[in-house]
Amino acid sequence: MQFKSMVISNVQVSPGYFRMRMTAPPAIVAATPGQFVMVRVRDAIDPLLRRPFGIFDLGTFTTEYTDCGRQTFCEILYKVVGKGTEMLASLHHGDHLDLLAPLGKGFAAGEPAEEKILVGGGVGLAPLYFLAKELAKTSKVRLFAGGRNKEDILCITEFERLGVETYVATDDGTLGDQGLVTQVLEKHLAATGGSKTLFACGPFPMLKAVAGIADRYNLECQVSLEGYMACGVGACLGCVTKGKNHSEETPDFRCVCKDGPVFPYRELKWD
Repeated sequence: MQFKSMVISNVQVSPGYFRMRMTAPPAIVAATPGQFVMVRVRDAIDPLLRRPFGIFDLGTFTTEYTDCGRQTFCEILYKVVGKGTEMLASLHHGDHLDLLAPLGKGFAAGEPAEEKILVGGGVGLAPLYFLAKELAKTSKVRLFAGGRNKEDILCITEFERLGVETYVATDDGTLGDQGLVTQVLEKHLAATGGSKTLFACGPFPMLKAVAGIADRYNLECQVSLEGYMACGVGACLGCVTKGKNHSEETPDFRCVCKDGPVFPYRELKWD
């Protein structure tokens, strides 16, 4: 769907990171965790392209502006890294945006009895929170959150309110364990048994490390990739990544926006 959205709130949750809540049509509640939205920051040629953001949360709130007294909302979590996100950070309640949503393929929840392990950091936590809300209804959920420092660890309290057990690692040791979050994850896996499924979202090196861990422990794992998306619907081919059968003789490319952004890790080539 393409729709006009009004900003409800736009709050800085950590230096450089913002959480924005926007109005959305009721049909968006059909979105699944891992899907994303494409946001036109303003009605002008500059910036030309929409910006992609994972859906952080969906829900309803009380309002006087609809006949039923309820309004559907969509939330995104974003980091200010350039002109487009700088414009987003300057918006306030009552400002309007143009959205395409929901887009892409999301996470598959798997078997309810399995332990679910989420791995992410920074804005990679956005689709994982939406996922945790669904998984926590039927499964034990653990979150492994990583970042360069404590400012990259976002919304941990929100995960804990869902009953999610959280583990934190930062490169400089300012919060949680010092080191890589994948190291903390592997320690946990080495010390525990049972059926588990991994879900990860974040920078490519972290995802590659999680995929390697899943392979060593023979675990199911789904990863949500980031890509330089121009259209969000698979038309421009700007966000392709290598599929598992890719070679120079037989190219195998997958569109992150249309075929993903969520993939079973075995479907991708990690070199």
